[in-house]
This record gives sequence, C-alpha cells and structure tokens, in this order.
Amino acid sequence: MTELADVFHYHGPSYRAQFGDKMLPRHRQAMRAIERCRTPILGGHIYTCEACGETQYLYHSCRDRHCPKCQNDKAYLWLEKQHDLLLPVPYFMLTVTLPGELRSLARSNQRLVYDLLFRASAGAVQSLAQDERFVGAQVGMVGVLHTWGRNLAYHPHVHYLVPGGGVTVDGTWKPSRKNFFLPVKALSRIVRAKFRDALRRANADCFAQVPPAVWQKDWVVHCQPVGNGQHALKYLAPYIFRVAIGNKRILRLVDDKVTFRYRTTDTGKLKVCTLHAQEFIRRFLQHILPRGFVKVRYYGFLSSGLRKRLAALRRQLEALYGDASLDQMTDDQNDRSAKSFVPCPSCGQAMRRGRRIPPRKLDPP
Repeated sequence: MTELADVFHYHGPSYRAQFGDKMLPRHRQAMRAIERCRTPILGGHIYTCEACGETQYLYHSCRDRHCPKCQNDKAYLWLEKQHDLLLPVPYFMLTVTLPGELRSLARSNQRLVYDLLFRASAGAVQSLAQDERFVGAQVGMVGVLHTWGRNLAYHPHVHYLVPGGGVTVDGTWKPSRKNFFLPVKALSRIVRAKFRDALRRANADCFAQVPPAVWQKDWVVHCQPVGNGQHALKYLAPYIFRVAIGNKRILRLVDDKVTFRYRTTDTGKLKVCTLHAQEFIRRFLQHILPRGFVKVRYYGFLSSGLRKRLAALRRQLEALYGDASLDQMTDDQNDRSAKSFVPCPSCGQAMRRGRRIPPRKLDPP
C-alpha cells in the first residue's frame, strides 16, 4: 500500500531542492517527521507473544499532528475526555467558510487570517444567539478549523458544534427550536462585517489587498441538526484529528504521479484524482498549520473558565431530560480499553513489550 511517507521519501528531496529556502521551516519539519514515523530511525520496542512465541518490532510514532499514522488514537482519547461537556439536548453543526477571494491572503498570513475567522464567526454566533427571536441566551460552542477540501484544494472553514439552546442571565437553560438554530443569511452578514472590521484594525496592509467586492458578496454559512450530544461528538471528532489526506485514500504512486480517491461534497460519489507528485506535495503542505496554532477552541459556557457553571447546568438538564449519553460513552471507553493492547498477528493474544530498540543515528547532512 502506498503511503504519504512514500511520496515524501521518493519525491521530497527533489521538492526541497526545487524550493530551497522558500519552504517554511514548519513544512520541512512535518515532511521529515512523516518520513521517519514508525521506522527504525525513531527506535521502538520488541513485542513477544507468550502464547505462540511470535516476535514483532514496533517502532515509535513521530507524533506530528499532520501525520496520518499518528491521529487515529487521538480521536478516541479526545472523546473520552469530552464526557463532562455533553448535554442531553439536540445539537447543531454550524460551518463558516472563508470566501475564495481571501484564500491567497490566508495562505500568506495563516495565523492572522485563521485567528480572525475564528473570532469573527464565534462573535457573530454569540451576538445573533442573544436575540430573543432565536435563542435569547448565551450559547456554548466547540470550534474546529479545517483548511482543505476533499481533493486537497485549499478551502479554509470552521465547524462549530453547538448545543441547541443557551444559558440565561439567571443561570437557567433556554432551549432553541428543535430543528432551527440561527438564520444563516443574517449570520453570514454579521460574520462578514466582523471579519472586515477586525482585519482593518489588525493589519491595514492586508486589508488593502482585499478586493472590495468581498465585503458585498454573501459569505457561505451552513447550519444543520446533528442529533444528541453523544452523536454530535462522534461526528466532530474526525474533523479534529483528520489530516488533509489519510493513507487509505492514496491508491498508487506511479511514474511521478500520485493517484488518490475522494468523495464529492455535492453527490457523495467516489472520484479519483491524479496529480504530479510535486503538485501533490504542494497541496498537502499548504494545510500544515503554524507552529502552536490552536485549531480547536471553546466558547461561551463551554469555555474552560466556565466548567463549574457547565457542571451545574448539566445537572439541571439531567434532572429534566435524563443523561442519554452516559451509558454509550462508557461503552465506548470500554471498547477503547479493549483495543489498547498489541494483538499477536498469529494467534490474536496480547503481546508483551520487551527490549527497547534505540533510535538509529543518522549521518550528518
């Protein structure tokens, strides 16, 4: 099976030679980490099956957040930690997309534009939700930044997972309508205005690069119901830990060309895309986030500073509606624990970790 590491291994040297110092250090670091992930270079451990004597060499992961081999387990671990955030109410998924005219600016000023997209969209949701015609209370949100479309195109957008309702000034829960949260047309205009004003204040030079028509067009905003809290978190987890492309989607690497599959957004049908290896690498690297950038953010009554208030709110709602998520989440944790051991490839029994394999020393470049 062809992996992303194979593409970097065979075509990364020519890509680095072609672009040289023009490459961002973070891009070089991510490529190097993915190339070395779970190879003898990083070292590992020897595992032995006491039942049948089978021996396996398992090498360490690189732990880079853009590596497709390192993110699967993190989704399970994140889900386990979110139990105290669950509320027994309907949830909605809001998606706010950066217009195409701003994508060139975003590529060159990622930290600035991504941060402003978060601030503008979260502020717009909170502001509109306070309107008595809709929720009339403070809402809570979990926001996740995504920068890619399914064919690796550059497509920055933020997903927000939002409980269907909010907290009033006196601390009581006020539910939203069952299948309606906020009007997306009004939300689109508020996001646009907040982003425009924030960009003008933050960086006048960047603001001057924006075509004036961007401030007149409709920005794309979607809102859809996604079930209860348990289902909503499972829906969101892959968005948090998915990388731009997983190894399972890469079909082959032949004659300097990478072929991968993707599912279209409009029809859901599987399609195949073939790119020159250099173009494939370029598309992947444009989704590498700036070092230390926080791509998951909590707002409103879900923010970290209000967890005691959230716990009281959760008890209030459980008394009214019960806790439909607890049993299933506990089952998920048990399933995860059952999968945490290393199974023997021959007999399926748990293998015992043995001698450490030291990292391999590399010759200086």
